[in-house]
Amino acid sequence: MAKKKTSQNELAESANKIWLAGLGAFAVAEEEGSKVFKTLVKKGEGFERRSKKQLEKVQGDVEGQVETAREKAEGAWNKLGKSFDEKVSDALGRLGVPSRMEIQKLTKRVEQLTRKVDGLKTRKTTPVRKTRTRKTA
Repeated sequence: MAKKKTSQNELAESANKIWLAGLGAFAVAEEEGSKVFKTLVKKGEGFERRSKKQLEKVQGDVEGQVETAREKAEGAWNKLGKSFDEKVSDALGRLGVPSRMEIQKLTKRVEQLTRKVDGLKTRKTTPVRKTRTRKTA
């Protein structure tokens, strides 16, 4: 039975040591907890700063790439539009359809001729007064 008491004593002693170790860990955590918390906050702030810098750099790179792509697309669209306009203009010219410039010139010429005709009409419709000459005896 002496063996039994010894192993029970050892078991009780081990359990007591485990309990005391747990209490010690709790006491250390309580004492050191604020220091650990402050250390974690500082590390978090540094990480946040580095992350923001990296994000800003990536964001700047992306914005530059988007702007470059927009400029290229705009240039390609303008080139395509100009090419299309030229092809349509050529096709209309082959069909004998006058261009906008030709129509504008023609319109100006018609306006000039209309003014001249109106001026001629005004001369014809205005009666010319004949003056009588008196006979002298």
